[in-house]
Parts: sequence; C-alpha cells; structure tokens
Amino acid sequence: MSTRGSMHTGTTTTNTPTWLRPVTTVVGATFLLVGILGFIPGITTNYGDMTFASHDSDAQLLGIFEVSVLHNVVHLLFGIVGLIAARKLNSAAQYLLVGGIIYLALWLYGLIIDQSSSANFVPVNTADNWLHFVLGVAMTLLGALGLRQLRESTGTTTGTTTGPGTVR
Repeated sequence: MSTRGSMHTGTTTTNTPTWLRPVTTVVGATFLLVGILGFIPGITTNYGDMTFASHDSDAQLLGIFEVSVLHNVVHLLFGIVGLIAARKLNSAAQYLLVGGIIYLALWLYGLIIDQSSSANFVPVNTADNWLHFVLGVAMTLLGALGLRQLRESTGTTTGTTTGPGTVR
C-alpha cells in the first residue's frame, strides 16, 4: 500500500519506556541498601572509627569505600527519593538525569580536593571517586534516554508530512 500523498502529523509511534520505572526502583533501592549497610559493623570495617563527617572517618563499606554517618545518610535519602521518583515516568527519568549529574560533580570534587584535608568532609577515597564516575555516567545516560523516549512517546515532535521524506 502506498503512502504517497497521505497526511501524517508529527506524532510518533514509539512506545512508552516501560524500563524506566523498574530501573529507577532498582537504583533507589540500591542506594537505600548501601545506606543501611554503611551502618552495619562487619559489613563496614573500622565501624568504631566512623565520624559524622570528616576525612578522619576510617570506616569503609565492604573494606573499600570510605563512609561516614553523613555519607550513609545521603545514600539513604538518595534511595528514598529514587523510590518516590520511580512512581512516575517523568520523575524517574529526571531523578536518573539529575542524580547522574550530581554524581559526576561529586566525582570531580573527589578528584580536585586533597583527600587528607578538611575539604574531604563527605569523605571520599579513590574507590568512591571511580564508583561515582561510573554511577554518574550510567545514570545521566539512562535519564537522558528516558526523557528522550518519553518525549517521543507523547508525540511532541513537530511538522506535517505530505509524502515520503517531505516535511511542511
């Protein structure tokens, strides 16, 4: 059947990104779990040396990632926000995008500061920095992809075609 001469509005037939809410739920739940695990002795080594917020906190989640009370609370809050954001497609995509940008900024912060100075109040170490980089890139890409697919699925493209390849 020929489409020559048919009118087509600028809407698309792309399906809604059904992956977005489950992915955001997993991300939020993971942050929540990490925040909880940061308060469990044994899973967090040197637990007795944990401070509220300082480079002097010698506690390490899984013996790798430097943590403090503040660091754990931030993970808990980030997880709760993620679970709430996962309820709606648009907020899920925005959470991933904005969260990714925040993690990329935290990665840069961790590279710039002297880890043994008071500027390292979170605290972060090299393992934290590279995890923040991976999280930042992945979340930013997923959020941007989700927002793009949402725009396409709601038909927000413009233009009217009158035939193959012709836009008016």
